[in-house]
Amino acid sequence: MRLNTCKTFTRTLKSQLSSAHEVFGRFTTQQRFSNSVLINQQFNVAMSTTTTTDNNMKIIKIGTHNGAFHCDESLACFMIKKLPSFENGTIIRSRETNELNSCDIVVDVGGIYDPDSKRFDHHQKTISGLIYAHYGHEILARILDWNKDEQRTDIIFDMVYENFVKEVDAIDNGINMYECEPVYHIHTHLSQRVANLKPRWNEEETHEILYERFLKAVDLTGREFVECVNYYGHSWYPARQIVKEAFDKRFENDPSGRIILLNVGLPWIQHLFQIESENNAEGQIAFAIFPDHDGWRIRAVPVSESSFELRNPLKAEWRGLQADDVCRLSKIDGCVFVHSTGFIGGNKTIDGALQMARESLQCKKLKTDN
Repeated sequence: MRLNTCKTFTRTLKSQLSSAHEVFGRFTTQQRFSNSVLINQQFNVAMSTTTTTDNNMKIIKIGTHNGAFHCDESLACFMIKKLPSFENGTIIRSRETNELNSCDIVVDVGGIYDPDSKRFDHHQKTISGLIYAHYGHEILARILDWNKDEQRTDIIFDMVYENFVKEVDAIDNGINMYECEPVYHIHTHLSQRVANLKPRWNEEETHEILYERFLKAVDLTGREFVECVNYYGHSWYPARQIVKEAFDKRFENDPSGRIILLNVGLPWIQHLFQIESENNAEGQIAFAIFPDHDGWRIRAVPVSESSFELRNPLKAEWRGLQADDVCRLSKIDGCVFVHSTGFIGGNKTIDGALQMARESLQCKKLKTDN
């Protein structure tokens, strides 16, 4: 089941983004340059403006604004360069209409949002989010070497938006994470590090210096974007598959279907909540059992991902006792410990861990639909 976080977030913020631009006036302090410079596909050489190479072959051009740069268009340009039709393209930074009209795709400048003509200005939208919404599946597929139409690409699309692109867009549009006054401020996020690349007020700021700094911003955002994609594609998603398999086999561990058994230690809580929701089984899993060092752990599932409250803690009479006492009271061999809150316990064997979970189960009528 798709989370549709990208589309949902865009709809939710649609009424806010226009006013956010008016408030923050992000273009009001940008210096306007009359000349533009082309940047070659290696992102390291400035070239004079032209539309053909020495062999009279047309240069594919990616247009964006000149002057001060930001995280959103830096990331957008990187993503565009991941598309087959633009991977050998050249970036041109300008606000001149004639030069922008000569570009094959334009982002964050021009005042036009028209996907058919590949014009993506975000005065009513968000630029990196727009590029991601239109081309994200293809970009992810190229980075991960997957098919863009696979279900797993769809799943990673949502996760990368929710955990990377959404933040960039929200910061660029002045959308607060909360309404109250924060206890502290974060000054090391990606958008701030891109901002730190711009020349300071008392440093020299030339046409060439801005392009050099912009290239560093494209490289910085791109490296972190790829790192995020690779994490969700090559680490997060394989973990999800293991949790899904354990969920599907839950009735093999206990007739109640409330215990999942993982044969490897991995991040599982987020996956479990998503998989439960997708299978109309919210709140059903009480315990997860997984290996840890030389034994097995029994982890009680929280009522929500960020909650300390548990659906079904381990038995109260075992909590906080020495191993021998837990074994004596439970009549289960190999007990190692039970935390004083009942959120986790340990046993030397998988059979012992399963017994501890079964003994701790409280009666609860489950949904019959699986």
